[in-house]
Amino acid sequence: MANGSGRNAGVATAWFFIIMIGLTAWLAGFLTPFMVIVLALISVLVYVAASIYIIREWERIAVLRLGKFVNVRGPGITIVWPIIETVPRKVSLRIVPYMFSAEQTLTKDNIPVSVDAVVYYRVVDPEKAVLHVEDYEIATQFASQTSLREVIGMVELDELLAHREKIAGHLQEIIDEKTETWGIKVTSVELRDIRIPKDLQEAIALQAQAERERRARVTLAQAEVEAAQKMLNAAKTYVQNPVAFELRWMNILYEIGRENNTLMLVPVRFPITFEPSEETKELFKRLLSQRKE
Repeated sequence: MANGSGRNAGVATAWFFIIMIGLTAWLAGFLTPFMVIVLALISVLVYVAASIYIIREWERIAVLRLGKFVNVRGPGITIVWPIIETVPRKVSLRIVPYMFSAEQTLTKDNIPVSVDAVVYYRVVDPEKAVLHVEDYEIATQFASQTSLREVIGMVELDELLAHREKIAGHLQEIIDEKTETWGIKVTSVELRDIRIPKDLQEAIALQAQAERERRARVTLAQAEVEAAQKMLNAAKTYVQNPVAFELRWMNILYEIGRENNTLMLVPVRFPITFEPSEETKELFKRLLSQRKE
């Protein structure tokens, strides 16, 4: 049995049948000293068998002796004497997940939302979990639900959507503070889903689309400014260095010619300047003077 009251009832029932068998045998004249010894041994065996508890590794039991707390026992085999000692309940030390929700709860900016969350908690002090609260599981669940509504009412919708982890951490602190006196430790809280009205979803979608378009236009304008600045720098370079402009012009012609058999018409006035050196000028003068002679 899971608790001491059930075992006490079982022992009382077994003893009742043993006494009835003894009375029946005595009235019928069949009660002998040997039968009395046998019935007494059976009664003792039933009592001893009912006192044996096998506690698993993740379980603990709080023992009350004549209604007063004695200690917490487990894991392994332990003896709890029926009728004299009782076990209110077994306590599991494993992490327990609990999924809960808050339906149509108003945020700080008065927007109704429905939030689904999961809390993970475990018992760290079996004595407090048994003695300080009637049912620690139900109490923890109720505390989680009310705390979720409190947290939703303290934040705006944008913050609720953008900072789930931060809000979940704050919710964990609130629940843990409430359950600490019950021997319960909240290990983590997760927000699974946040649902908002359909018309508000459409408005948020339009706002997000407008924001994306604004960013795209700003990015395009910045690209235009950067491109214009680069072109202005290139123009200054070509003005200061005509050879660079000539090379760029030749590169443009080369790129055009690489296309599939492109027919090019090169203008007569060609943006190539020729600046003869001093030696070339002297050579031209000599050639002219020789021709005159």
